[in-house]
Amino acid sequence: MHGVHKDNKKIVSRIKRIMGQLEGVEKMIQADKYCIDIITQTSAIKSAISSLEDEMLQSHLAHCLTKDTNKSRIKEMQEEIIKVYKLKRK
Repeated sequence: MHGVHKDNKKIVSRIKRIMGQLEGVEKMIQADKYCIDIITQTSAIKSAISSLEDEMLQSHLAHCLTKDTNKSRIKEMQEEIIKVYKLKRK
């Protein structure tokens, strides 16, 4: 099964917090807040998204990859992981 995660509620909660942070930045911009304060908040959002990605990749490695015993898919799965790793480095 794709997308199944043992801590779905935790993941959704984290996403909602990120969405709240984004809404906060929008309000800061509309209120003409100090640019450095806005940049500080956007940096926190990037960090939160990166942590979410880390957790999802860890989940994939721990659950999806180990559960798929189809040996013919190993090469494909390795390529997927490398692709995600390269995306995270950008």
